[in-house]
Amino acid sequence: MTGKTRDSISTGGASVYPLPNAGLARQRETPREPRNHGMPLDLGWLETMRYVNRSALERRAATLTKRRSIKKDNQAAWLLRAIALMDLTTLSSDDTHERVRRLCAKARNPLGPELIKGLGIEEADIHPAAVCVYHPFVATAVAALQGSGIHVAAVSTAFPHGLAPLETRVAEIRASVADGADEIDVVIPRGLVLGAHWEELYEEIARFREACEDAHLKVILGTGDLSTLRNVTLASMVAMMAGADFIKTSTGKEAVNATLPVGLAMVRAIRAYHERTGVRIGFKPAGGISTAKAALDWMILIREELGRRWLEPDLFRFGASSLLTDIERQLEHHVTGRYSASYHHAMA
Repeated sequence: MTGKTRDSISTGGASVYPLPNAGLARQRETPREPRNHGMPLDLGWLETMRYVNRSALERRAATLTKRRSIKKDNQAAWLLRAIALMDLTTLSSDDTHERVRRLCAKARNPLGPELIKGLGIEEADIHPAAVCVYHPFVATAVAALQGSGIHVAAVSTAFPHGLAPLETRVAEIRASVADGADEIDVVIPRGLVLGAHWEELYEEIARFREACEDAHLKVILGTGDLSTLRNVTLASMVAMMAGADFIKTSTGKEAVNATLPVGLAMVRAIRAYHERTGVRIGFKPAGGISTAKAALDWMILIREELGRRWLEPDLFRFGASSLLTDIERQLEHHVTGRYSASYHHAMA
């Protein structure tokens, strides 16, 4: 990028949204938002949230991505910010300690030296927010990322379905925290939402929050399995009331993962919770976000609906495995005018 780079969204002359420091601020220099201590389950408030206008949400989501365009240097700056918002993961059944070490090495150095020089960002410290692994690999990731400022997140509670006994799931959280994970991504049994068992769902998530101790709790709703945006909204509210620091769309294993209308329903629940409690809750879309364009669409949604503060790693993440590869290719095109082959940007 050139010295005149501005980190902003061009809106055809209507307005410009600044994103200070060209999206290059180090994650470790951004203070984390205070923990969400939750609140008593308020069924009356839930009742007021039951009425969700799906068609209106779908229209709004479609409009967001058509009205905003991000071009040239601005696009490069926003894509660099997107890297800082990633939770890199493989989460494959054939994961190994060596694969996790390679993923952590990629997280430490997500861009090649020639690309960094071409972008003129030698003084920046660009890296993803976290590496997300299964419990057996937590200690390996902690050792590989020591001193990097990159968080280690563990997927827990019988990921991806959440159907193990409650005490087994709680024990898994405690084990991951003991091994050094500072973020825990938990899944909920979707049947509790489909059956409107809000008290039971609240109590389970509260148990997860307690087991996390100082680690941040990210609650995966599995939105593709929840049938309606009403269920998505109510599950979001219960998770936040129970102490979730983040709410997350999907495991990445469902048939339908993160979609913009679902994301819009969730971020509006986050906004309502913040307006009532003063507490900011993070949001993480995951599953199917594999292109730079999709990442920009999600960032626009967050900027429009929640504001600039949420475009920081302590409040917004992408669950991503292949997204980084496409961003690298887009940045290389920005510098050289050519796209490199994907195999030049292996993840692990």
